[in-house]
Amino acid sequence: RSVILKSKAEELAKATNKEEEFALYKAIERLAPVVFKEVKKNDKDLCANVDFYSGFVYEMLGIPKDLFTPLFATARIAGWCSHVVEEVLNGGRIIRPAYKNTSKACIYKMLSER
Repeated sequence: RSVILKSKAEELAKATNKEEEFALYKAIERLAPVVFKEVKKNDKDLCANVDFYSGFVYEMLGIPKDLFTPLFATARIAGWCSHVVEEVLNGGRIIRPAYKNTSKACIYKMLSER
């Protein structure tokens, strides 16, 4: 999702003459892991998530800043609610089951070839 949003942000930046600001976002995305590693002495991968570019995109779309937080929250309400239900059903715990792929490996076929 973040790759798609970043691509769309770049398109919008060109269309709205905000290419300089987009370049700043890209620089921050590139430099933050370097600074994090240096300051925290930690090799953990640090990637921009989908929300890194969303406020910038909202701004370019002309969405009022007062709506940024409600948009952020609205997109997450279903997940937050499911966590509450899960917690209630599991005695105050949210379960994070391990995932193990048990399917057989197969060769990918292009949609047009199926």
